[in-house]
Amino acid sequence: MKLYYKPGACSLSPHIVLREAGLDFSIEKVDLATKKTETGDDFLTVNPKGQIPTLLLSDGSILTEGVAIVQYLADQKPDRQLMPEQGTLARYHALEWLNYIATELHKGFSPLFNPKTPDEFKALTREALSKKFAYVDESLKGHAFLLGTRFSVADAYLFTVMGWAKALKFDFAALTELNAYLERVAARPAVDAAMKAEGLK
Repeated sequence: MKLYYKPGACSLSPHIVLREAGLDFSIEKVDLATKKTETGDDFLTVNPKGQIPTLLLSDGSILTEGVAIVQYLADQKPDRQLMPEQGTLARYHALEWLNYIATELHKGFSPLFNPKTPDEFKALTREALSKKFAYVDESLKGHAFLLGTRFSVADAYLFTVMGWAKALKFDFAALTELNAYLERVAARPAVDAAMKAEGLK
């Protein structure tokens, strides 16, 4: 498999999952401004959406959208328990977190990355995100990870998104549960390896 990525972007989430699952894969960087890959290919011929993450499967087919990709990867290696079993309530709680991170956190950052967003709206966006970070902090009380004691694909996604919060200098020093959680996730060998591979540390 090949993962098309941009360093530190949402593609970091499936990159972490690939390493956590112990799957055989390669990575190829994409310049989203020019839509060219690091080997000079036209990325739009790979994924007409022009977005990362994009996963090229061994049969030549393409899978896009981070939430779909991480579930697919987890199901390739069920013994790694990166997603709870099909049909269990825990599985639906994992989907609940993936959707919350995608819609409330990930998309919530969009105005902050757009230079045309008015400062007043950026301030409102930061305030709204801060409230959501506080909710996550509260949810982590008594839990090592989002689903309890085991690391899951939802943790890979949350860790990725919180990296943007750090880059944008959000102050969440008071969110002690969230800070301790991010340190736990960062210390995982697969996470460390993905960060190094993308030049993030």
